[in-house]
This record gives sequence, C-alpha cells and structure tokens, in this order.
Amino acid sequence: MFFFVNLLSTFLLKFIRSLVYERMRIFMFLQPRHGCVSDKKESICLTSVVLFAFMTIVGILLAFAVLQRPQDSHQDPPSIDQCRMAIVESIPQYVDYQGNVTFGLPLEKAWKELLSMATETLQVVSFYWTLTGEDININSSSDRPGRAILDQLQSLPSRNVSVQVVTSLPTIKTNSTDLKKLRQKGVAVREVNFGRLTNGILHAKFWIVDGRHVFIGSANMDWRALTQVKELGMLIYNCSSLAKDLQKIFLSYWVMGEPNSSLPEKWPSTFDTVINKDHPLLVEEDNITSKIYIAASPPPFCPKSRTLDSEAIVSIISEAQTFIDVAVMSYSPIIRFQHPKRYWPTIDNAIRTAAYEKRVAFRILVSCWHNSYSTMLPFLRSLASLDSFKDHINIKIKFYILPPGNETNIPFSRVNHNKYMVTDKVAYISTSNWDGDYFSTTAGVGLVISQNSHHPIQKSKTVQKQLRAVFDRDWSSEFAVQLADIKKHPHCALLP
Repeated sequence: MFFFVNLLSTFLLKFIRSLVYERMRIFMFLQPRHGCVSDKKESICLTSVVLFAFMTIVGILLAFAVLQRPQDSHQDPPSIDQCRMAIVESIPQYVDYQGNVTFGLPLEKAWKELLSMATETLQVVSFYWTLTGEDININSSSDRPGRAILDQLQSLPSRNVSVQVVTSLPTIKTNSTDLKKLRQKGVAVREVNFGRLTNGILHAKFWIVDGRHVFIGSANMDWRALTQVKELGMLIYNCSSLAKDLQKIFLSYWVMGEPNSSLPEKWPSTFDTVINKDHPLLVEEDNITSKIYIAASPPPFCPKSRTLDSEAIVSIISEAQTFIDVAVMSYSPIIRFQHPKRYWPTIDNAIRTAAYEKRVAFRILVSCWHNSYSTMLPFLRSLASLDSFKDHINIKIKFYILPPGNETNIPFSRVNHNKYMVTDKVAYISTSNWDGDYFSTTAGVGLVISQNSHHPIQKSKTVQKQLRAVFDRDWSSEFAVQLADIKKHPHCALLP
C-alpha cells in the first residue's frame, strides 16, 4: 500500500513539475503576437505565472497531505494504557458460602486503596451518602468501615488532593452529615436536581482517581454497602483513556449541579466521546485483547456519540451466541415511578427474541427482600413460562434471598444489590436496575468489557470467565431460590 502511495505521489509530483516547466518555457519564449507586447502586459503575464506556480506548490503539498495520511482502519490502534481490571465485591456479614468458592477484591479494600493512591484528584458520584450509623439513627459496630472511609476522604484536601463530589436531588431522606463534614474540609460538593431536570434521580455510582483509575459498581457511599449489602463492581487501574471518557459524564453532572441549570438542546463538543459501542477502547495487555466502552443514561444527558445504556444491553443480548447470565436487584419492564405508569418492553423483548430465535440459554437471578416491588412477579413468571425443553427455549429464573443476620433493625440492608450481565462474549457491569425508569429518566452508567486471548491460561483469566464464576457461585448457592419456592421465605416481599 505504501509503495503504491509513494509511486502515485512521485508521478503526480513529476507531472505537476513538468506542467510548471512547460508554462515557464512558454512565458520565456512567448512571442509578442501572443499578447505580451507592452511592459504592463508583460507584468500581468509574469504575475499570472507566479500565481500559477504558487497554486501548483500548494497543490503538491495538499496532494502529499492526502496521500501520506494514515488510512482508516476497521479497528482502532491499541491504547498505551494498561487498564488492569479487578472484580470488586462486598459480601455481607453472616453470609457464608458452602464449599470452596472464590470472591472478588473486597469493596472496603478497593476503596481504601483508591484513597491511598490519590495524589491529585478524586471525583465521586453517588446517589446518597450515609457512611456512619448516626446517618440513619442506628448504633451498630458494622459501620466502622464506613467511618474509616469518611476519615480518609476528609484527609485528602490536606494532602493537596482536589476532591469533587456529586450527589442527587431528590435523594434518600437521612440525617447524613457526611457532605457537610466534607465541605468543611475543602471538598467541593454539588447536588444535581434530577427531579427538576428529568423527573428522575442520579443513580450512578463511580469514582475517578487522578484521571487514571476508575471504579464503577452498585455501591453507594453507604456503610451498609461495606458490611450489610451485597455489592459488585469493577476496579480498573491505569486506564487514563477510559477515565477521561468517564470524566465527560462526571462533567455533565457537575455543570448541571449549578444553580438554575437547564439541559442543553445539544451538548457542546467537549462532551462528545470517541469511545462507544461502534468504536470501543482497544487495550492489549498480557496476551489479552480488551474492548471497553461506557454507556450511559438518561438520553437527555447523553450526546449522540455516547452509547445509551439500554442500547448497550440490547446489543449485548442480541450478539450473544450461547448463554446470558443476568443478576439484578429488580426487573420489571415498566415505567413505574411516573404517572401514569407505562409498559417499557425494550429489554424484555430482546430477551424473548434471543431465547426463541437464537436459542440462547438465560439464567436470571433477581433479588428479593422486604422492599421488592410486587409487580416484578407477573413479568418474571411470564418469562419463566417460556422455558420449554421441547421447544428448545431455555429461560431459568431464581431469586437471591439473603438471611437477615443478627441486626434485623438496620433498614434497607440484607439485599443482593448487584447489577451485571455476562455472556459468552461480554461482561457488563452497571449501576442501574432493569426497570424502565432507569433508562428513560434516571442517570446511570454501564461498563462493557469484551476480552479475548488465544493463550489457554490467559483465556481463563478474562473478565467474562471471572464474572461467570461469580454468577455460578451465587446461582448454585443456598441463597438462590426457585420461583415456586419463595413462599417459604418470609424475608421476600413477593409472596404469592
């Protein structure tokens, strides 16, 4: 290809040079009868030739610029980032798995590590903040990890680390003083009024450290996320390309947190992204090729270049070939927080289509606890009713029910808060439940990772393999209950 380009450019250069030479020769030997008789006319002719020569040189330069330009490729060049990844989990107290099972990096350890690594900036997004027991009028020793995290956060400004925090309006009603304490220590805090802007909430949960390290997951800045609620997320080290892309989402929240802000009809180009479903970030490290991008919701907060979260989910489902495992806190194909309520079948239809047309095997693990929404049950039963060995339709559904433990007085605890999906091709970790509101009015992000390796040992270390091992562990555990057996569990609000 380069030989052809060089040959063509050389030919073009010679052609233009000969053209210029011929024009100059004509000028030098031009006879008076051809028009250059007087000094004035001769001056005009000379100006014409000089102008032509100048235009010719510009043409040559433009030709070289076009011909020597790197050719477009169907695949972007690999990132120089390392983008090392680790699955992060929080397993509640008094939850013991039987057998030899593995767990992700503990959430408390991941957060403390990020706080220790921060040297320049920390940006945190969380729906709400309750890092101490007093925030919810509870006296419990299980809030100690949360208190330790709050102490570390307060110390960052004294280490010359710039800290920015974004949270939601409306939010959960608590007596939280976390943000007040952080402001007093020099942390910049903004509350984004999603209730006014979109009729939703800011439900995203992520960290960006020094513009290099990223955490995305289900955990809010809540001490219960560390000891009383089952959480899952992804920690990505040394991935500045992805971190800078996530900062654009953070910045959209930040500017909308200004007083009297209003959503633009079109987001400025500074919010555009070059990393999306069609052009994921390509990373090659340790014989593993990774394709990564971040999807987001709701649509009014996303420029056209950003893949919508619902679009990412449907795409992942439609591209799966053999299996899809889903773990979510709630599943209902409706818009249930607005009036009137509406049917929202986007994801539900994608599941049914993949199960019927492509014979993809589904396992769906939905959480059940005291606060489960009752309308989930008929929709889940409808999906489960399609399961048919005879018709080669494979949709299995279970509920994940955590035991109450010794501290039953702690509200909004003892639940599997995970939000992820894993297929034979992709790992997807999100901050959104699978209800229609989370994709139409509520802010959330979804991390999409596809890894591949031809090396047998490395292939077993891909994020898809690791995440499926987590799902297998939970699906086969004593906490996973068949749909027909939930009546035996009083801690589940979906009693038939």
